[in-house]
Amino acid sequence: MGLFSFLTREVAIDLGTANSIIICNDKVVVDEPSIVAIDRTTKKIIAVGKRAMQMYGKTHDNIQTIRPLRDGVIADFDMANDMIKELIKMIPTRKSIVPPALKMVICIPSGITNVEERAVRDSAEQAGAKDVRLIHEPMAAAIGIGIDVLEPVGNMIIDIGGGTSEIAVIALGGIVCNKSIRIAGDEFNQDIIEYMRKQHNIHIGERMAEKIKIEVGAAIPELDNPPEDYAVQGRDVLTGIPKELYVNYKEIAHALDKSIAKVESAVLEALAMTPPELASDIYHTGIYLAGGGSLLRGLDKRIASKTKLAVKVADDPLRAVARGTGVALKNYDKYTFLIK
Repeated sequence: MGLFSFLTREVAIDLGTANSIIICNDKVVVDEPSIVAIDRTTKKIIAVGKRAMQMYGKTHDNIQTIRPLRDGVIADFDMANDMIKELIKMIPTRKSIVPPALKMVICIPSGITNVEERAVRDSAEQAGAKDVRLIHEPMAAAIGIGIDVLEPVGNMIIDIGGGTSEIAVIALGGIVCNKSIRIAGDEFNQDIIEYMRKQHNIHIGERMAEKIKIEVGAAIPELDNPPEDYAVQGRDVLTGIPKELYVNYKEIAHALDKSIAKVESAVLEALAMTPPELASDIYHTGIYLAGGGSLLRGLDKRIASKTKLAVKVADDPLRAVARGTGVALKNYDKYTFLIK
């Protein structure tokens, strides 16, 4: 950008249902939960990100916590605008008389509608972006994993985020076929909440469900290195008194079984849509897993067992999409046809 580079700031955003990551100058500068806390009376923002997450499920009548994104798309347009603005303010900057113009690349789910796509673009523009481009999450994940997406070789990517699971076959810089389902991390949390209520008569919140998923979450009931049982605190459904009990990974594998089976079905559907020549490539290259959901213990083995293909989990899968978005931004000219 040369002499006037200080007048433009290039920003790559992975605007996720659970977490939003911002990359600037090849560095992750913001990694915050996608949540906003507001004052109900004045409608002013009290906190965004980690501070708002600490308030989640613990607020009184005057404070409301809102997750502006649901199922990978914007559910609350105004709150999404405010959240993006606040996240951008968190980027470390040099003081300048003229605020820099923002050039953004934002990743979006592959199954997004034109209206939902427009909402993302409008939110970014209202947050101060002068140039907004969008890239599909599976493509960003593939680039972030290190796959050369421009080659005439088929690669299958499964990106399991907070709101959606994206399954796509990529070749020659495009998505050949894809399947997007709204079963991902949030749905897993709901499964755990429901299981704890039905099996243990204990009512837990989303934050506790997320902790259980991280500590003892599993996709198969037999693990080589099983995690220790995890202490769960919640409210007894029958007495209303707080109580604690321990759960093991086998219980959570059982709780998540139906949702994971739906992800497996979507993977098989995507494979069934794949052209024969690309199917041949995938047989050799295998399947790549990205997104926070891919950290679920044994998920790679379960999908490998179902598809009879090699399954590889990306390095740092939580940030694979954000990294790929950053690479696409940095190589704007090379990937110009990938970005809308």
